[in-house]
This record gives sequence, C-alpha cells and structure tokens, in this order.
Amino acid sequence: MTLAQKKTTVQPITKKPLTPAVYDGWKDITYKALTPDGNYAAFTINPQDGDGKVVFHNLKTSTQDSVKRASEIALTFDSKYALFKIKPQQQLVKDLRRQKKKKEDLPKDSLGIYAFATRKTEKIAQIKSFKVPEKAGQWAAWQLEALKEEKPKAKPDTAKKAEPAKPKKVKKNTDENGYTLVLRNLNTNQNVQFGFVKEYAFAKFGQGLLFHSTGNDSTLKAGLYWYDLQKAELKQLHEGKSKYKYKGLAISEDGTQTSFLLDSDTTKAPNHFYSLHYWKNGEATATALVHDKTPQVPANWFVSEHATPNFSKDGSKLFFGLAPKPLVQDTTRLEEEIIKVEVWNWRDSVLQTQQNSRLEAEKKRSYQTAINLTDKSIALLGGTTIPQVMLADEGSAAIALGLSDLPYRWSNFYDVNTAEDAYIIDVKTGNKNKIAEKVKGNISISPKAKFVFWFSLPDTAWFTYDVTSKQTQSLTKTLPVAFADEEDDHPDYPSSYGFAGWLENDARFLVYDRYDIWSIDPQGKTPAVNLTKVGRTQKITFRNVWLNREEKFIKPDATLLLNGFDEQAKTVHYYSYSLKTGELKKLTSGNYRFAGVAKALHSDNILFTRENFSEFPDLWASNLTFTTPKKISNANPQQKNYLWGTVELVNYTSLDNAPLQGLLYKPENFDPKKKYPMLVYFYERSSDGLHSYFKPQPAWSIIQRIMCVSNGYLVFVPDIVYKDGLPGESAYNCIMPGVNQLISNGFVDEKNIGIQGQSWGGYQTAYVITRTNLFKAAGAGAAVVNMTSAYGGIRWGSGMSRMFQYEKSQSRIGGTLWEEPL
Repeated sequence: MTLAQKKTTVQPITKKPLTPAVYDGWKDITYKALTPDGNYAAFTINPQDGDGKVVFHNLKTSTQDSVKRASEIALTFDSKYALFKIKPQQQLVKDLRRQKKKKEDLPKDSLGIYAFATRKTEKIAQIKSFKVPEKAGQWAAWQLEALKEEKPKAKPDTAKKAEPAKPKKVKKNTDENGYTLVLRNLNTNQNVQFGFVKEYAFAKFGQGLLFHSTGNDSTLKAGLYWYDLQKAELKQLHEGKSKYKYKGLAISEDGTQTSFLLDSDTTKAPNHFYSLHYWKNGEATATALVHDKTPQVPANWFVSEHATPNFSKDGSKLFFGLAPKPLVQDTTRLEEEIIKVEVWNWRDSVLQTQQNSRLEAEKKRSYQTAINLTDKSIALLGGTTIPQVMLADEGSAAIALGLSDLPYRWSNFYDVNTAEDAYIIDVKTGNKNKIAEKVKGNISISPKAKFVFWFSLPDTAWFTYDVTSKQTQSLTKTLPVAFADEEDDHPDYPSSYGFAGWLENDARFLVYDRYDIWSIDPQGKTPAVNLTKVGRTQKITFRNVWLNREEKFIKPDATLLLNGFDEQAKTVHYYSYSLKTGELKKLTSGNYRFAGVAKALHSDNILFTRENFSEFPDLWASNLTFTTPKKISNANPQQKNYLWGTVELVNYTSLDNAPLQGLLYKPENFDPKKKYPMLVYFYERSSDGLHSYFKPQPAWSIIQRIMCVSNGYLVFVPDIVYKDGLPGESAYNCIMPGVNQLISNGFVDEKNIGIQGQSWGGYQTAYVITRTNLFKAAGAGAAVVNMTSAYGGIRWGSGMSRMFQYEKSQSRIGGTLWEEPL
C-alpha cells in the first residue's frame, strides 16, 4: 500500500480592476513626526472618507500602538508623551446631523494622552482645546467643554404651595464667559483648575502659563494671570471686569516679560479701541504702554486688535500693530437711505473688484510698530506709504526692511511682477532710507541684517545691498551659468531657481542654478564657488533640505542633506554634502522618488517616504546615513488585490523639431501583441513625474490615470512646450507626433483614442479637435474656448483682471490683443 503525500499550494490572488468603490478606503499619511530624542515615531493614517488613526512606533523594538480618530498631535519636548484630540465617530455625527440635532447636542472631542514608556492612553472627555509648551515637557493644559445640564422632569402636584424663592443665577461656561482650564503636571498627574478662562498661552520654555479669566466672583477675580510653573504660584497681572476683552497674549522667550491687548470699553459703541499692556517679572502689575491717546501714536490712529504682539528673540523690543481709526457709520440712517454704489476710476491703482475681495483684509490691516523696552520709546516702522515690514534676526536686529509697491501697483492690471521700492528702517527711531527703487524680484534681508538681497528679474541676476558700506553688488551676472529658469517658455521674465540659505554671520550666500549650488561672497570680493560641481554634467538638480526650520543660517562646517533630481532617470535621491571637506555622497538608490525627510531634534534619526508609480509613499525610518532603512507603515495593503500597471518614458520629437518626452501608462499584464484603447491627457510638462504614485480618488474634471490603466486603457501624457502667441498650435505640435509614434508600435487601437484636458488643457483640447479627426472622444473640462472674450474678464476670488494671465502668463499671447491678435 502506498501513501501519497498531500501537497498544499498557495492560490494566486485574482486581481480585479479598480472601481470608485475603493475611493473612501484608500488612505493617506497626513502627519508624521519623531519625538525629540528620536526613539519614537508618530504618524496618522486617514482614509479619504471615514475615521483614521494615529500610530505610535517604537524605533528600537518596532512595536506599534494606535488610537482611532486621533488628530492635532503634539509631542512633548521631553519625548515622554503624545497629546491629541480624539474626534467622535464620523458616521455617528453625520447621522445625528441628519436628525437635525443642534450643535451643542453633538458629541464632543476627547483628549488623548499617550505615554511612550507605559504604552497606555488616558482619555479625557469633553475638551475644547489643548496646548503644551513648545520647548518644555512635563506640562499640558486643556479647556473643558461646558457640561450639558439635564433638566429635571416635572412631577404633577395639585397641592397649593407658597411661591418659591428665585434661585441665584449661576455663571455658566460659554464662549463669552470662558471655560474651565485644567493645568496638568504630566509627570505627577497633579491637576490645577482655573475657571472661566477664555485665552491661555504657555511660555516657550515652560516658565509659566498666561491666561485670561472672566472670574468666578469668589476665588478668582476677572483679569489676566500668570501661573509660575516652577514655583506653583498664581499672580494677577491685571484686574479687570468680566466684560473686558483680552487678546494677543505674548510671552518673551526667557519667560520674564508678557504683553497683551485690552479693550476695557463695555459699551455697545460701534468701534472699540484696544490698549497695549506690558508686565515684567518683579513688577506688581501690568501697565499700559500704548493707547490711542499716547503722544507717540499718530493722530487718529489706534492699537490694532488684529496684530498679535510679539517680543524680539533677545527680549529688548516689543512689536505690535497700529492702524488708522475706521470711519464711524451713521447709525441714524435707515437701510433705504444708505446709498450703495461702486465708483470706478481710471486713476485707481487697484480695481474695484480687487478692492471688494480685499475689503475685510484691508479693514484688519495694521502697520508694524516697535517699542524699545529700555526707554519705552515707540517707532512706527511701516505706514500707509510703506505697507510691508520684514524684521531681521528674529526681531533683535537694529534695522528692518521696508517694502512698498504703491508707486507701481497700477501695473498689476497686466503684470504680476509688480516692482517695489526698498527701505532700511531704524527700529529704534523709525527713520527710513530708500536703498533700491523699482525692483522686480522678491526682496529680503539676511539673517543677521548685514545685507538686503533680491533676484532681479530683468537682469536675471542676484543682487545684494551692503547695509554697512551702502553698496549694491551684482553677484551672478558674470558667472558662466544661468540662475533663472532655463526652460521657462512664458513671454515674461523667467524666475530664479531660488537660494539654499546663508552661512553663519551672513558670511556667504548659497544660491541655485538649474543643477548646482553656488557659494557666493555677498560683498562680491572673493570668487563664487560651485559646491556640488557635477550637477550640470550629470544632469542632477541638487537642492538643500532644511532639517531644522528653527535654524536661520547654515554653519560653515555643516554637512548638508541634499535632494537630487536626476533629469534623465526622473528619480529623486538623497545626498550628503560636507561644507568642510567638499565631499558629495549619494545616500539612496533605486527607481524611486525619496521625499519628506523629518529629523528628530536631538538625534540623527529620520523619517522619509519612498514612492514610484506602483509603490505608495509609506514611511521609512533610518538615520542621516540612510543605512538599514526600515519600513514602518503599510497604509494600503489592499492594493495587492487590484490590477495596477506600469509606466515608461517615451522620447519623441515635436512637429517643431523639439525633443520631447511623455509618460505611457500600461495595464498590468500588458501584451504588445494586443491592441488597447488609449486616453491622452496633458497639462504643461508632466514627464518629471515618472515615479509619482497616483492613488485612486475622485478627480477634478481630469482622468484618473490609475483608474483607467487598471481598467485596461493605455494612458499617454505628453509634455507641451510653447511658442509665444500660438498656445493651441503648440499643443497640437507636441501631442500629435507622440500619439502617432505610439500608434506605429502596433499596440494602440487607433479607432479608440480619446483626449482630455482640464482648464488650460481644456482650451488646448478644444483647439486640437478642430485640427484632427483622430480622436473618437474628447473632454474639455472648464475650458476657455474664446480667449478674446476671457481676456478682459475678472478672476473669481482675487478680483484681478485676466489680462496678465493671457498676455504674459499661462495663455502666452505675448502682448496685448491689438499687438498680438489671435
């Protein structure tokens, strides 16, 4: 007798095409961070519709915990805790809203406190908000929602009783009165509560907690308070009334000074005027520094409630906003007596439609003002003639940069590159000195305020103004490469490639050309140096990755993390570059786009994503050498159940003999012997996205590449390059040879080819189908088919004239309609 051994075989997964039913469940990683010590990662995984979760990952043990419906995650500075809101179930809230439940009857958020050491989560119900100090662990504070009062059920009683005494009115938690604030020591679990708190803020390094309470008429009077976290002492800085309004709570970096805005007018006057108050550690109470009657405040100006006060980093100055007092509306007039009219005038520098769209912002406009805290002198830095002010050295510098486009604003009708004048402003006195005039290009100031710098669009060169010598230098005009976009095909000035940053003490300025990073002497005395050297020869574009946004400059011996886009392979990889030794080293490999590096504050541990067409950008963990990277998320495991596809680069030549590239997406299990229907989609240039992942999702009037490919279609996405005045013809000349080349390969069903474009692509789709009968179907989404009519139109939202767009921007006419008729 022979016994046959039973074999078990794994059945292959039968993949199915994607359908819209998958949209809701396809997930994204919308937040990622490392604890400051680099031992733990936190990230959220959220579906497109539904409830997501936060995941906490231990990088040493690879253990994971998760909490459903978490959002607004904050990691404490000591790396011990994560705090977050826990939202109610989305479907439950939707069902209750369909039942017409009132907002106050809907379920409220909870607070989650996750301890990394114990892996336990504490949940606190009914919270409105929470905060933790930016640079200190141990402390957290949160506001509780008002508890809903249950009304007792009345019982019938026929007996006659004496009239009961009216109960004493009890103050309730409301938006007007404030809510209970809970302060917790996370290490000891001890809580301190304060009633009826409206505003609260931690000092950056956890020295104290500043809050405004409307008071409970017994143990806590209305006013502003400082709670010293080290001494556990409460001090009232300002005593007010419950109806007083406190705004703009500010604390100096060292925690020894505070400031706030106060409106003590409890009347129903149409305009209320705030005053600026200040307290310094050791003083008995806060004092008023500025109000509308302060001698140094211009006549009929006042302290703006819309500009939050802030201290300079060194604590020597306090910045706030002043603004002209608004006109008081005549309230005695009836509605029908108020004339509502728009007056259009050719002398206006801003169109009436733009004025309307900016109305609310202009009502809130204020002008930067500084107080020297040593002598309490006030300097108006900005003003109606210099609306924009840029501080330097985090407000500690003695000067600021002022910018004004007012003399040239009228040109904004047809030119978005509006010129500006630049001023050096003395922060102590407010004195202004014009240093540059009619500059077209973004003007800024160096971290230590030694230089003003800009990229001049007409000159296509970087310039600096030396604040000490008062000399202006052109830095890049004589260098052998271009620092403006070499591929830009708009009939306008090309933009710069940007800059990488400044070295410490403003010693050198790092700027980009198309490929490389250059180190330039901002005084122009020593030669510029190409740091990366090989970018142009190897067709790799190097760009600096800022790992710590709090750092305002680059140390001269730093090792930079660079990303490098390979123009030929379309990959994005990470490189290290040593400013000390000049060594450039590639750190990653493969046909991927690496992106999204997040570094731990106190270690070299990092998170990053890796993607290509078939690989979702999940999270990976490593260190700055990218050795032994580990994948720590798997957001969409369901993808393996669906037909996906491949993508490849197509090289061809336009009808104008320009070399072009396009992307061809093919269905999974593609058979070159078969013929497939093909869809053509385009929008400017797309080939650099060869290794981009496309998730299934509802689309904005464009075809979903992955949905089409999964369902058996080819998708071709050609690059479009333009000639001035011929946008439709340019599109035709770029699309048709690419399509015809693919047809010649034998696998395209030439009787079933469709074309689709959205907006700007929609116009070109409408144009192309007037030139050929090749396409069986065409979709032109949000298309402008009459550019002559649209030329004088007004853009929704901004209220701007469309002339600039049609003459110099995307529509590329290259001039006015009468100069360049279509």
